Amino acid sequence: MISIDTRDISTLKNLKAGDIVAISGEVYTARDAAHKRLAALIAEGKPLPFDMQNAFIYYTGATPTKPNEIIGSCGPTTSKRMDVYTPALLQLGVKGIIGKGGRADYVNKAFCENSAVYFAAIGGAGALYKAAVTSVIPVAFPELLSEAICRLTVKDFKCVVATDIQGNSIY
Repeated sequence: MISIDTRDISTLKNLKAGDIVAISGEVYTARDAAHKRLAALIAEGKPLPFDMQNAFIYYTGATPTKPNEIIGSCGPTTSKRMDVYTPALLQLGVKGIIGKGGRADYVNKAFCENSAVYFAAIGGAGALYKAAVTSVIPVAFPELLSEAICRLTVKDFKCVVATDIQGNSIY
């Protein structure tokens, strides 16, 4: 298993499709509705709610948080629904995206062109991923509820390199 720190993107260049990794650091949540809002802000030339440079995004929307817990179950959602938005975010500097399932060819090409990595998380493992979250800070779009953007701090968030920066894909 390869340890990845989101503050040190230099490690991404050594990853190969199929590598098993444990990600630690800051990761932003964003699902369909949040991506649509981000795209509108980009189109309008307005400021974005977080710095995209070297950011990691996790396609998840957590279930409601129970008392005395940090976050609810937070498994990955299907990445293909975000394909239309992904190249623009990669061009703005996003370096890691976590989701589930394959991506369109043009999206895999965008990962390669922008030296970014797509990580596959295991569907149905929301409770496992919840255990890797050490803090949650709301960032934007609270009216979207579970689809609001939050900054998660994660420790040893396990997933697989699905598309590496050379464009190789497990799919």
